[in-house]
Amino acid sequence: MNRKNEFVRELDCKLIDELKKEKLFQKNLLPDIKRGKVFPAIRKNRIDFYHKGGKLFSFDGKFSTHIKYASVYKFDKDYISELNEIKPIKSFSEKYNRIKENCRLYSGEEAEGVAALYSKSSYVKCTDDVVVLDIEIALATQDSPEHGGPEKEQKRRKQNRIDFLLYHKKKKILKFYEAKLFSNKEIWSKQGTTPKVIGQIERYNKQIKCSEKEIIKAYKNYVNIVNSFFNLTLIEPEKVDSNVILFIFGFDNDQLKGRFKELLKDDQSLKDVKYYAIGDVSGLKIDTLWNKIK
Repeated sequence: MNRKNEFVRELDCKLIDELKKEKLFQKNLLPDIKRGKVFPAIRKNRIDFYHKGGKLFSFDGKFSTHIKYASVYKFDKDYISELNEIKPIKSFSEKYNRIKENCRLYSGEEAEGVAALYSKSSYVKCTDDVVVLDIEIALATQDSPEHGGPEKEQKRRKQNRIDFLLYHKKKKILKFYEAKLFSNKEIWSKQGTTPKVIGQIERYNKQIKCSEKEIIKAYKNYVNIVNSFFNLTLIEPEKVDSNVILFIFGFDNDQLKGRFKELLKDDQSLKDVKYYAIGDVSGLKIDTLWNKIK
């Protein structure tokens, strides 16, 4: 039996009020959000905060983070002789910078590449026509639930998570992007065969087409929430591009002229998808990523 999960972006007013009162938000997260160091993403009655490619915190009435980020202690000197000289922290705010550092250390190169984009072009701070509006988007699907227990279900959800969403404020258009590092094996296949990423993009395109009205409604809510929350003036979106863009990065000039040209361009592996490729993502302008798609 098929099932359909609703795609929702909303925050209860009470939850927003609670978040604004939190010391961790007031003292640490909000200043970093305004500087582009932390990216806030609205979910269903939850807000996630990302830093350098990792999910730093979530807030659903209380803050949570991964144990590998929060495994920090306070101590008075650099060298200790007894374990009782170190003490666990009593709040996330107490060692916020160390938690951020741990978050960055656990991030992969692909996630860091996306982070370079939202750090410069977050909807909170960027005044350009194009902004990063959301990241790690888990779209609702109409697929039958996959049998095999929680591990397979978690893998399925991960495979249906689009990396980031750009929003053109003047055109009022949403556009999804899937990011792949040049070394990612999913973009490569033997000559004359189709890379795995093509099927992934096609699946996303179908999901967007089936859920277009839901997606637009969800991001209208999203825009209204962040406008109120961060005192912004974003206009509600009216359209979503049904083509997910493949974003390839992290290669040098030799790789561009060699493997990229031979196995992706000349072999026409990418002929069925729209894509943008750049070696170094650090200097990429967000409007170029929107306009220069092949």
